[in-house]
Amino acid sequence: QVQLVESGGGLVQAGGSLRLSCAASTSTLSFNFIGWYRQAPGNQRELVAVITRSGITNYADSVKGRFTISRDNAKNTVNLQMNSLKPDDTAVYYCHSKMDWGQEYWGQGTQVTVSS
Repeated sequence: QVQLVESGGGLVQAGGSLRLSCAASTSTLSFNFIGWYRQAPGNQRELVAVITRSGITNYADSVKGRFTISRDNAKNTVNLQMNSLKPDDTAVYYCHSKMDWGQEYWGQGTQVTVSS
């Protein structure tokens, strides 16, 4: 069973930065893609950023230019550098991965709170 464990969430003022990390129990290259979703209270879970096995990245329009996803294959981690944070970025952030055959995995989530 693959496990994804997030870390790095917390409370930050608007305009500040946070770095989230997702540690996978297997090689991150095992996944077709791996990335981050977020869910704010009362909202649906939405894609934030994803990176494919080949290194192609994709971002939600709302975070383009502010967030950067990266992968450390040696450490089996995927990181999300979040800059210029806004109160609207407040949410629980989840690490998510998908295998070639469709199996998906989720982390337990980490809270990010941005104060105005």
